[in-house]
Amino acid sequence: MTPDNIRTKKLPLVAELGVAVVALVVAAALVLGTGIGNWVLVVFLGIVFYLVGLFVAASRVEGKRSAKNKIWRTMIYAACLLAILPLASVVWTLVSKGAARLDGDFFGSSMNNIGARDANGGAYHAIIGTLEQVGIATLLAVPLGVLGAIYLVEYGRGKFALTVRFFVDVMTGIPSIVAGLFVLAFWVLIVSPWFNDGTPRFSGFAASLALTVLMLPTIVRSTEEMLRLVPGPLREGAYALGVPQWKTILKVVLPTALPGIVTGVMLAVARAAGETAPVLLVAGGAAAINMDPFAGNQSSLSLFVYQQAGDASRYAPDRAWTAALTLVALVLILTIAAKLLARRNRLS
Repeated sequence: MTPDNIRTKKLPLVAELGVAVVALVVAAALVLGTGIGNWVLVVFLGIVFYLVGLFVAASRVEGKRSAKNKIWRTMIYAACLLAILPLASVVWTLVSKGAARLDGDFFGSSMNNIGARDANGGAYHAIIGTLEQVGIATLLAVPLGVLGAIYLVEYGRGKFALTVRFFVDVMTGIPSIVAGLFVLAFWVLIVSPWFNDGTPRFSGFAASLALTVLMLPTIVRSTEEMLRLVPGPLREGAYALGVPQWKTILKVVLPTALPGIVTGVMLAVARAAGETAPVLLVAGGAAAINMDPFAGNQSSLSLFVYQQAGDASRYAPDRAWTAALTLVALVLILTIAAKLLARRNRLS
């Protein structure tokens, strides 16, 4: 048999486009002509009519088996497009509305002494607060989370490991405000008076502790799954060469799982950067710049967005949108930098 003999007929692309056009026209005539809906229903019915028409046309030309494959492939592409549309909509909304205050004043000033009728004012204090709080929380959560995951995968056996894994799963679902209340009751009201002449004190460090509680379970679970994906022969080869277990973990297991670990860490960082309730409870928020995370009220970008979105000033919405765009851009930059760093240091 030659390739010419085993080739099958294919439905031309022009025919598929024609089916799509006819489906949309029929859907528009049906929906808009009867007045039963708007363009959303037109698109939905157009997709349904397109799938039916494509199946009929492909069945006549290519056969039912190939037609079913074409229908499922089209549905997969449509599902991918539907998943991307909300993300594209969010990005477009952030960029279009957040570009109004992308200026030097927004990034170089705070809201100190800014009234409701003042068009100026920026988020410099909130950016500093976010960087300090998330940075401290990352320094606390990443070593604890990675070491906890290493214990569960490499050393953990018996009831204690099961108990640790159970509580990690429970902590994954706790609301952020519960973490804020815990730090408020423990650190702000009990511990901080020891360092402040008996007076409780809000601080950015207290917010970092609350964010650490939220980041830990995400880092532990993601790191644990990445470590379990490391092939067993890599460990066995190292053990066969006489390498101790701790050095195998450090030199072989962790570099192999590093890209996945970094992804989990950045998911935790993104969640921490977007939390508002813990910062409001234990850092208090501030309109002025506070560089010291261990003393005094401090704000964050998420809290700044929350406050500006609820402000009665007509200039506040522009500040809120620009701060939201800044927060997304900050997380994106950190994620790209972490990915590049992980690529340079992974086991080749």
